[in-house]
Amino acid sequence: MGDHERLAVLKTWKLFIKGSFPRSESGRTLPLHNKKGELLAHLSHASRKDLREAVEAARGAFPGWSGSTAYLRSQIIYRLAEMLEGRRAELADALRSTSGVSKKKADTEVSASIDRTVSWAGWCDKFPMVLGSRNPVAGPYHNFSMPEPSGVCVAVQGVADQHSLLGFMSLVLPPLCTGNAVVAVAHTEHPLAALLVAEIAPTADIPAGVLNVITGDAKELASWIASHRDVDSVHAIADESIAATLRAGAAENLKRVQILSKDEDFSDTDRWTNPRRLAAFVEVKTVWHPSAT
Repeated sequence: MGDHERLAVLKTWKLFIKGSFPRSESGRTLPLHNKKGELLAHLSHASRKDLREAVEAARGAFPGWSGSTAYLRSQIIYRLAEMLEGRRAELADALRSTSGVSKKKADTEVSASIDRTVSWAGWCDKFPMVLGSRNPVAGPYHNFSMPEPSGVCVAVQGVADQHSLLGFMSLVLPPLCTGNAVVAVAHTEHPLAALLVAEIAPTADIPAGVLNVITGDAKELASWIASHRDVDSVHAIADESIAATLRAGAAENLKRVQILSKDEDFSDTDRWTNPRRLAAFVEVKTVWHPSAT
């Protein structure tokens, strides 16, 4: 190469929609820098159309995912944990390159994320017994209340949380566990770990469209998420401006919105493995049935 300095070929991370990796239809990208200000990669900048296509993919995948047995969903989510374990070194490097955390902290977060995945895999076929009930009623009837998935959930990383991988997994796993299809918006400041999860997802047997991951300006996307009538619930960590936009949309179209504080502690294992967290992503159906006399 003589005296010429080689120009590194930086990766452009694409979107993950319906099991494939398209570029943004807008052609826009965002630069990703490390803590030293050095350019690491480029990110696809999702547009309104990209979001719409991700929601359509999730809606199309929802009947198959929600209709599959809880045991199968449990196996698939556990398989995701297995694949994360196999690429733990790459995940830790992704955390260190963007967040600037130490190797020890990165390894700890990867371990916690894998453990959390295993925990939610175990709840897939058990949470109906916790959230459901047999109700005492007058007369010769049986009365049962049963949780069912609400539909399409959009998970939003609206702030640059230090636990970028653990936070991402904590946002997407509860709705997946309950049988919902998910569109996840990864934060553009620390997105690499989430985008690696997207690359791992197809090898974990997650059906196309069940998990979709996009990157873009959360403030820009928030109004479109809030107004989209095919989104049934939102699970977000966000600042006040994004939270207000999401809540305003919920007031108009009655989607469920769960907003977490920007100071949320995702490392609190007891809080983030409690099956009561799943209640936000299910609808309760109550059935009356005549009993034998």
